[in-house]
Amino acid sequence: AAVWQKPYLNVFKHFRVEEWRRSAKEGDVTTFMDKTLKGTVYRIRGSIPASNYIQLPKTSSQSLGLVGRYLYLLFRPMPNKYFVVHLDVSTEDNQVVRISFSNLFKEFKSTATWLQFPFICGAAKGPVYESTAKTSKQDLVGAAPANVRWTCLMLDLQYILSMYLNRRYSHLKSVKLCSNLLVKNLCTSDLLFDPGVTFSEARQSNLACHGVSPMPREMAFPVPKGEKWHDRYDYIRFPSDGSKMPYDSIQKSCSSPAAGAHVLEDAVHELPQLVTLTKAVRDRLSLVQQITSPKAVSTPWREGA
Repeated sequence: AAVWQKPYLNVFKHFRVEEWRRSAKEGDVTTFMDKTLKGTVYRIRGSIPASNYIQLPKTSSQSLGLVGRYLYLLFRPMPNKYFVVHLDVSTEDNQVVRISFSNLFKEFKSTATWLQFPFICGAAKGPVYESTAKTSKQDLVGAAPANVRWTCLMLDLQYILSMYLNRRYSHLKSVKLCSNLLVKNLCTSDLLFDPGVTFSEARQSNLACHGVSPMPREMAFPVPKGEKWHDRYDYIRFPSDGSKMPYDSIQKSCSSPAAGAHVLEDAVHELPQLVTLTKAVRDRLSLVQQITSPKAVSTPWREGA
C-alpha cells in the first residue's frame, strides 16, 4: 500500500505545500530566494512559535500516513532565535506520540505520549565555534549562534519510539514547523541517505549493498566545485550512531569537517575516514557527553510541572 512512497517521498512536492490546500500556514510565513541554497525556501518568523508555523496536513483530523522509517528535515535555525518542531507519529497499537525538539527546551522530558528533546545548534568554524569549548552545559542549549548553518537532520522514528517508549512505529501522522526557521524541504524514506556522498562515490564503493545512498538530487544542498559538503553544511543523525544508549539531546556527534563520516563507517568498513580533533573540539564533545544521560529516559514529568 505504501509503494508510492518508495524509494523516498519529497513531502513538500507531493503535498504541494505552496498551494496551501493540503497544508496550512499561520502567522509570518513567507518564501524567499536563499543565496546559499540557490533556491526558494520558506521563512517562518515570530516571537510566539505556536502562532507562526507550517502544518502538514491541513487539519488535525487528517493524517499524512507516511511509513518511511527515516525523516529528513532540511532547515536552518534563525540566528539568535528559538524554534520548535512537532512530529506526531502513530504506533502499531494506534497510540499517537508527539516527538518535539527545540532549542527552547533545557532538558529532556518524556511521558507515554510525548518526547521533548533539546536541540543544540552548532556553529560554523570561527570564534563562536571555538568558544563553545568553554561554555557550560546550560550555555550549549539556547538560541542559535550567529553563524548557524543549513542542516540536514535525519530522525530514525522507528528507533526513537522503540528505545524511548518501547513502542513499534507505524507512520508519521503530522508535522508542525514553528518559528523561527528557514525550511527547504523534508522527506521520508526507508533508505539511509548520507548527503556528503556523491553518486559517483556511491557507485564506486557499492554503498547500496550496505544500506547507504547519496541524497536524492532534488533534496540535495548545492556544493560548489572543489568544495566538500561537510565544509558548508551540518548533518545530524539522531540517534547519532545507532548505539543502544538513549540520548537526551539532539546535536552533531562530531564537530569536525568530516562530520557525518560515522554514517559511512557504520555501513562499510572499506571507507575509513580519520578525524583529527582540536583540543577545543574535544572539550566541547566532553560537554556534550555530560548532557546525555540514559537515566533521563525513565524520568517522568507532568505537564505544567
